[in-house]
Amino acid sequence: MARHERPGDGPAGGKRIFVTGGASGLGRALAERYAREGWRVCIGDLDEARGEAALAGLAAGAERRFLRCDVTHEEDLAAAARWLEETWGGVDVVVNNAGVAVSGGIAETPLADWQWIVDVNLLGVVRGCKVFTPLFRRIGGGHLVNIASMAGLVHPPMMSAYAATKAAVVALSEALRIELAPDRIAVTVVCPGFFRTSLADSARAASPEIDGVTRALVVRARRTAPEMAELIYRGVERGDFLVLTHRDGKLSFLLKRLLPFPLYSRILARGARKMLSRRPEPRPASPS
Repeated sequence: MARHERPGDGPAGGKRIFVTGGASGLGRALAERYAREGWRVCIGDLDEARGEAALAGLAAGAERRFLRCDVTHEEDLAAAARWLEETWGGVDVVVNNAGVAVSGGIAETPLADWQWIVDVNLLGVVRGCKVFTPLFRRIGGGHLVNIASMAGLVHPPMMSAYAATKAAVVALSEALRIELAPDRIAVTVVCPGFFRTSLADSARAASPEIDGVTRALVVRARRTAPEMAELIYRGVERGDFLVLTHRDGKLSFLLKRLLPFPLYSRILARGARKMLSRRPEPRPASPS
């Protein structure tokens, strides 16, 4: 189910989307992509300055709104749902996009970082689904779009906290796809690979070396947030459940499903060694 049209909605101008973490990165790119189609766009984010800047960058004529929203607080999401229902009559697509990153070995990663990433990446999505499902039921349907990661399908070492939360988002989405279908609520889960984004700015790492590797993978990525947004937009319009954005990610997922686990594990370990060997280039010494 890609579209949820009701009498009076019109082809696109009446459509409404809410994006958490919409002030930067992928969230902002998604807001811009939907605004170009004439959708009414509501951005939820903690960063009010970035949020207002994101609204200013939307297509001319697009109806827009910024709401301060912390996905670790259910009441913030509930307030956003009330605003959308009272002001716009509801919402058609909710993108649970807000996320953070943690990298490091299991022995070195503090439990506080585990609690932080679970609260944002997993429970933030849970809260979004929990809050907006009753609204969707009242208005006759809707579409939940949950942003996970290829790390939620293929689990690299030194990223166990991140991978665990993203795998949980995939599992949650798969369960909700069946559970909410009778209510005409569609569910899409997105599993992108590395792309250039601001995620590394707020990332936590167990060591400077791991932090450098993570940042290098993001900075050197070939794909951009607008490219990801385009692929997600098309997938949601088609009504896809799983959106994979990278060819190598699709291949990795296929190999995991088809190969005997010992062979797949050796291939993953070889790829992980290659990834971890990508140390950031040393900076030239400052003149004294």
